[in-house]
Amino acid sequence: MFKPLSLFIGLRYTRAKRRNYFISFISLTSILGIALSVTVLITVLSVMNGFDQEIKERVLVMARQVSITNENERLTQWKTLNTELKRSPFILHTAPYIDGQGMLTENALTQAIMVTGIDPSQEKSLSQLHEKFITGALSNLKPHAFGMVIGEQLAAHLGLSLGDKVNLFIPQASVTPAGILPRFKRFTIVGIFKVGNGFGFDSQVAFIHLQDAQTLFQLGDAISGLRLQIKDIYAAPTVTETLSASFPQYFIFNWTQQYGSLFAAIALEKMMMAIILLLLIAIAAFNLVSTLVMVVTEKRADIAILRTLGATPNTLFFVFMIQGFTVGLFGTSLGLILGLLLAKNITLIVSGIEQLFHIQLLSSNMYYVNFLPSLIQTKDVIIICAIALVMSLLATIYPARQAMKVEPAEALRYE
Repeated sequence: MFKPLSLFIGLRYTRAKRRNYFISFISLTSILGIALSVTVLITVLSVMNGFDQEIKERVLVMARQVSITNENERLTQWKTLNTELKRSPFILHTAPYIDGQGMLTENALTQAIMVTGIDPSQEKSLSQLHEKFITGALSNLKPHAFGMVIGEQLAAHLGLSLGDKVNLFIPQASVTPAGILPRFKRFTIVGIFKVGNGFGFDSQVAFIHLQDAQTLFQLGDAISGLRLQIKDIYAAPTVTETLSASFPQYFIFNWTQQYGSLFAAIALEKMMMAIILLLLIAIAAFNLVSTLVMVVTEKRADIAILRTLGATPNTLFFVFMIQGFTVGLFGTSLGLILGLLLAKNITLIVSGIEQLFHIQLLSSNMYYVNFLPSLIQTKDVIIICAIALVMSLLATIYPARQAMKVEPAEALRYE
């Protein structure tokens, strides 16, 4: 005889025979319900992961991981501080920077911007800005040449291209025989970069050489602060606390203080979306409960015969547990395959729909990206499949207990 008996009968009940096609049909709907739920959940979470990754890439290209300055944002003895910071085991690179506000004017057009003075040779070690240029290069910034690199949107707004001149006004005045006049300098555009929409990097930021910024803002050898690159960017809050304890006289900031709330909101949205979509799996599990209850009712005579032949209540319990778990396993496996296929190709699918119907489903001005990103994370897939299987298993408990309670004499009375 086939052993174990519960496994044989449970697998047998999952197939239709004679007049059991309706039972098989509702079993099929249970499988499809679980599969659809798993597919949707994997796809949605992959898209959420994709958005999170795309936004992080755009932010972390430009954002300062950790920065240190003082109350006046003017460090004079910064070289000594820089030497001390380099001794820290969790700091990889450091670089000085100068921040200031300004206004670009050209062709009767104006745009308020944040002017940042950097050392191009050191900037390559701290960010990926040098990889984002569409024309020119970051290395074109030379000391005392008064060159400037700007974002694509800012260049388009002011009608500027490589080699053009632009006036930069700063909120500081110069005293002349003609009176107090705003200080300005004419710069040459030596590069145009493109980071991406959503955070104003391409439309509100301009970079000049550190020495030019010192001259422009009359800082002498001083700087606004030091920018730090750390080994683990996600450990920035911990690094900030450590440095604050070591250098209490300085103000230390990190990228999470500026953008952390955005990523926290994305994580919360992902969690809430997952909880809501898990209800789909729960609904499919309830459907499985009703399916197994109908099977138990339809198989009462078979159950009674098995009991008279010596089958124990536990044997019958495991028969329907195995049947329900088999349905859940098939549904989860099918959902896993479909979910991975859909999540992997969702970007191409949405792009194809946009081209076919000549519509723009996603706008970078609203969603930061103009395509539907997707990132499949193994952890999410494992959790989703595990939850689906557990729910399927739990859904079998009530019907299986009902099968245990079937009395052979009463079930066979009218047979």
